[in-house]
Amino acid sequence: MEVADEPGVLAVAVQERQVGAPAGEVVWFLGGWLRGRESGAGSRATGDQYLVGVGKGDITGPVVEINLMGYADPNQLGTGLRQRLYSRAFIVGSIDRPEDRFVYLVLDTQSGDTAIRYGILEGLKALGSSYAVYDHRNVAVTGTHSHAGPAGWLNYLLPQITSKGFDRQGYQAIVDGAVLSIRRAHESLQPGYLSLGTTKVSGANINRSLYAYLNNPLAERQKYNVSASDDGSVEKDLTLLKFQRASDSKNIGVLTWFPTHGTSMLGNNTLVAGDNKGVAAYLFEKSTRDETTAADGFVAGFSQANVGDTSPNVLGAWCEDGTGQMCSFENSTCSDGKTQYCHARGPYFRVKDNGQSSCFEIGKRQFEPARALYDSLQSTSVPVQGSFVKSFHTFQNMSGFSFVLPNGTQVQTCPAALGYSFAAGTTDGPGAFDFTQSSTSTSPVWQVVGGLLKAPTAAQKACHQPKPILLDVGEMSVPYQWTPNIVDVQVFRVGQLLIIVSPGEATTMAGRRWKDAVQNTAAALFAQDSSSSASPVVVLGGPANSYTHYITTQEEYNIQRYEGASTLYGPHTLAAYVNLTLSFLPYLGANAAPVPATKLGPLPPDNRNRSLSFITGVVYDGTPIGKNFGDVLTDAAASYHKGTSAHAVFVGANPRNNLRLEATYAAVEKQNGTAWSTVRDDSDWTVVFNWKRVNGLTGTSEVDIVWETESWAEPGTYRIRYFGDQKNALGKITAFEGASRSFTLV
Repeated sequence: MEVADEPGVLAVAVQERQVGAPAGEVVWFLGGWLRGRESGAGSRATGDQYLVGVGKGDITGPVVEINLMGYADPNQLGTGLRQRLYSRAFIVGSIDRPEDRFVYLVLDTQSGDTAIRYGILEGLKALGSSYAVYDHRNVAVTGTHSHAGPAGWLNYLLPQITSKGFDRQGYQAIVDGAVLSIRRAHESLQPGYLSLGTTKVSGANINRSLYAYLNNPLAERQKYNVSASDDGSVEKDLTLLKFQRASDSKNIGVLTWFPTHGTSMLGNNTLVAGDNKGVAAYLFEKSTRDETTAADGFVAGFSQANVGDTSPNVLGAWCEDGTGQMCSFENSTCSDGKTQYCHARGPYFRVKDNGQSSCFEIGKRQFEPARALYDSLQSTSVPVQGSFVKSFHTFQNMSGFSFVLPNGTQVQTCPAALGYSFAAGTTDGPGAFDFTQSSTSTSPVWQVVGGLLKAPTAAQKACHQPKPILLDVGEMSVPYQWTPNIVDVQVFRVGQLLIIVSPGEATTMAGRRWKDAVQNTAAALFAQDSSSSASPVVVLGGPANSYTHYITTQEEYNIQRYEGASTLYGPHTLAAYVNLTLSFLPYLGANAAPVPATKLGPLPPDNRNRSLSFITGVVYDGTPIGKNFGDVLTDAAASYHKGTSAHAVFVGANPRNNLRLEATYAAVEKQNGTAWSTVRDDSDWTVVFNWKRVNGLTGTSEVDIVWETESWAEPGTYRIRYFGDQKNALGKITAFEGASRSFTLV
């Protein structure tokens, strides 16, 4: 559908694309779609007051020549920017005890990380005494699990291998942007209200390892099987926490939890983006602009939940081998018995845009119900009540952590190890060689290969059974640790809301068991908290703090698909996390003292200054003969029709010279009389920044900036602007600009 633009009313992006339509064809519902709901969204909340604050900071790292994080493909190097990346910070504090507070960060990254967390805490300390309240105990660093952001910032060696080591520039961009988002949230702290709501999300996730999920007990699965469209194989619930300031009843932000992998942008994508969660946040924030019920700087966080076995590629996994068949149910192979032709399909898989159309659609499918829930919270929300804010955090070494199961059995975890099915990859990103999922047999060749790195001992093999160990990563420390053995255990509480901060990707059923255990224990523990009579509400967010791969149920672990093979600490990994969480839960009581220093556990290693790096920096930039930086090589056309793509090509320079944080590489400007004003920049989904190296010897490159004009865009005169920075042979970096001809949009 197409609707007319309306001056002064910001439109809300909702894509209505047919299969095969251009990537930029979007239809926007106008602010009038929202105005009928404004009175509800901004009405005064009930419940207890808290200190509330939100903030946002740019964390866009190097968008070219750096490996993208998630698919572990060293050939997937960035070539530009589809959407800027952000850190979104949410602070909740107690009015009576303002030192009791927590920070929940949602980063547009693959995960949280130990190195990033160390950097953020150091950055907060440097801000001065008023930030001393923030420490390990109350700062959670979660990632949206986007597979379309730059790599090279993680603390351990294994994820650094495909990125050629540690990239200091990208690491610093994340740390600085995260600290900035916290500072902005901290500076905005004021009394306010919190309210909760839950809704169903359709068509945004499926279970990519259903074969393993079905190994969970039938009676347990039946508890969650409510309908044909909600059979329990994935969670469809989206939980939303609304932040509202008391001074004028304006809403300042929302924080949501819903599970779907950040793999809408496919493994052949080379444009940096926040994937579907980034799209959802972008659409929600845009939808609140110019609303009288929303404060300036409204922040929308779309956090992951129990994401482990979910996929946004909701049409399922199919064989791209000409057979027209779905992949094998058990091990996701095709007619040749291998995984390479098995690929999951998103809603617009026929559009050859490396997943961008499907990414936008899955983001929209999260945004729309979240926005509708936000609008209806006046009549359906549950106020958060209980004047206390509590948190705990501890570190636990999982190399041989011994504990007792609820049935009285003594068990232990193992030093980290990855199984054969880890190398098989998933239907969202198949692996290489001859590995398949659900593999519990060993290959003599790969036994030798794995043994050359570190042969697992008999005790290690027995501990991980039935996982056949491919990489004994937890016992490999040369040149430094390959994966974490020391993990974060963290939970936040405000009133009746408890947030489990998971360092790994819990599967659907693993997350349910973890949440149920916390909810049941909390209901008994906190029944006497006089300030709150509401039943506990438990959510799970992650992957956070230190990326520990996957967390499956023991039944799923026994199947040894990708998720089970990537459950690092053996078959009792989930049980260990649950045990540790419940052990520390009493510290969240209304009158509980903080966790004593003797129970904070061993600090994980800090590998930032010992990490290897083979990433080549920018040497210099050059121009073609007779050209200057920013000159137009291919100019825009004289006019364009709405819904088509306008573009211009410029003499470029390497964007790694300046990440332009809180700024832009590309802009679309509209003429108003004799003046020009920016109406789009590279934070907008419809502005695409493409960079191409022309000649490595001469240092020449080109930049192609595309504006996928929207059907709602206002007719008028526009131009495309490019903002770059060139590095000369002496290392001096100089800014420059370029502009296309003016063109009309009709």
